[in-house]
Amino acid sequence: MQHPIPGSPDELVAFEKLKARLPDLFRTVSSDDRFEHTVVVVPSLSMHPAELAKITGVHHYEERLLYMLMLLRRPRTHLVFVTSQPLNPSVVDYYLHLLSGVPTNHARRRLTLLTCLDASARPLSEKILERPMLQRKIREAIPDLSSAHLSVFNSTPLERTLAVQLGIPLYATDPALMDLGSKSGCREIFREAGVKFPDGFERLRTATEITDALDTLKGRYPDMRRAVVKLNEGFSGEGNALFYFDECPTVGDRKAWIRENLPNLKFEAPMEHWESFEQKYGEMGGIVECFVEGKPKESPSCQARVNALGQAMTISTHDQVLGGPSGQVFLGCTFPAREEYRVEVQEAGYQVAQVLAARGVVGRFATDFVSVKDENDRWEHHAIEVNLRKGGTTHPFLTLKFLTDGKYDRDTGMFHTPQGHAKYYYASDTLHSELYRGLSPDDLIETAVYHGLHFHGASERGVVFHLMGALSEFGKLGTVCIGDNPQQARFLYNKTVGVLDSVSKELHGGR
Repeated sequence: MQHPIPGSPDELVAFEKLKARLPDLFRTVSSDDRFEHTVVVVPSLSMHPAELAKITGVHHYEERLLYMLMLLRRPRTHLVFVTSQPLNPSVVDYYLHLLSGVPTNHARRRLTLLTCLDASARPLSEKILERPMLQRKIREAIPDLSSAHLSVFNSTPLERTLAVQLGIPLYATDPALMDLGSKSGCREIFREAGVKFPDGFERLRTATEITDALDTLKGRYPDMRRAVVKLNEGFSGEGNALFYFDECPTVGDRKAWIRENLPNLKFEAPMEHWESFEQKYGEMGGIVECFVEGKPKESPSCQARVNALGQAMTISTHDQVLGGPSGQVFLGCTFPAREEYRVEVQEAGYQVAQVLAARGVVGRFATDFVSVKDENDRWEHHAIEVNLRKGGTTHPFLTLKFLTDGKYDRDTGMFHTPQGHAKYYYASDTLHSELYRGLSPDDLIETAVYHGLHFHGASERGVVFHLMGALSEFGKLGTVCIGDNPQQARFLYNKTVGVLDSVSKELHGGR
């Protein structure tokens, strides 16, 4: 089959024709649970390889989208799920057994699992594009191409080419708009939306521009202790670094001192250093902005969505759990965000979503904030970035939604089941211990069931695991701990850690 050259005018025309199908398809699928359609899931992390290399077990992050297997609850929905490497059968069984109202065998017949058998550190979409036979298998697994769409983790030219070559529309933001989700693009969106964000500069490329920006900010704010230097395409905060002004001279050549001390940036990524950071900064660009100081400090997030009709809506709020040297690395989240400000954060997130919708953005994304109290003891929210993709808060919320059939109340920022019960969760992508290495997904599931951690449909409480494929090799996994109140959700997480630590130590002879 002859395809347009990637990035060519012919490909762009073909992509637009496919995209034009989405509104009608969306209307039909939304209004009819029994409409036969197919979702092709390609969970490719199509990002800068050097940034992805900082994430332990990053190729297993494709598994975070396995929550989409719960779409098989719809009796005539087909799902094609493609991965770089084969999924452990026990992991697939685990998700299928979470389905309610549909026999497992019925769901399995409508699920097609395909793999590239390629463990290289390249985006999954790129691997698929290199394999015409695999593309043929994907198309053969789709009963009707006219009622299918492609779902991805993030949208780049690779995903655009893949959509065209498969002949199905991409339900995500047009890659031509991907810059809106960069650190520089975010700042311009915040400015247009009229939300508060840190003072700083975007569209920077060189060490000289970083120096000039830091010097200008220090001149504006003489008492400023530190500023943030960010790569445009950093992932989970790993592309951030702090510049400290503690020993900055009050007289003399301040700019020369700043330039001399740039190599002393404090990087969030453990293995990062100035030479590689400067090179990546030149390649992808970045920003410099004031570090938001204050105590207490929180980092809420507003998840939003623009549907295929161009309608913007807020979906949830979270408080992010952050770590790393200066608390900028995403570790997990709690739902919902704190009662005292969740509606304020939701409103600011909606303002951002409206601007993005007007620009043509489609799909799910999240706006992150840093919130501190002002002199009047009121929370002040500073927009930090937009994750224009399915992010770390996407899969926990959709896991809860699919498991309970509940709804998010935008008036209160709460989530309720059909029976009216409020639900909360504590989620993490980074439950990690060297002691866990060697544990298989079967070991994890057996341990969870034995100790009463497994999610129970009747009570709608318990723990749902993800990233299970990373457990044996890296000692790493993710959890969504669902409870009837915040304390119960956190208790389930702490119990999970305690049980895994105890079992692992016992297996290692008490060490």
